[in-house]
Amino acid sequence: QVQLVESGGGLVQAGGSLRLSCAASASIVSIYAMGWFRRAPGKQRELVAHITSGGSTYYTDSVKGRFTISRDNAKNKVYLQMNNLKPEDTAVYSCAVRLGPNLVYQYWGQGTQVTVSS
Repeated sequence: QVQLVESGGGLVQAGGSLRLSCAASASIVSIYAMGWFRRAPGKQRELVAHITSGGSTYYTDSVKGRFTISRDNAKNKVYLQMNNLKPEDTAVYSCAVRLGPNLVYQYWGQGTQVTVSS
């Protein structure tokens, strides 16, 4: 079992930046993929970005060019650098672990609130 703890959320003005961190309770070296999800009020949860053990990344279209996902295997952490934030990025952001090539994420963090004011 892997426990995940997110940090780094907060209130920021549009155009600003935040860096989210996700600390895992176990080694992430062999974890197939780690992802960042978000859920905005009244909307479904969506996958924002993921990064595989090999370093391959995916971004949803709305954040391409603004967000960057990275992982530090030595620290068992995954990061989401968010630049040029927009009010529509306001959501609870959660990290999650995917253990295999299917699309199911098995472990989730509690989430951290990101609020972008206009």
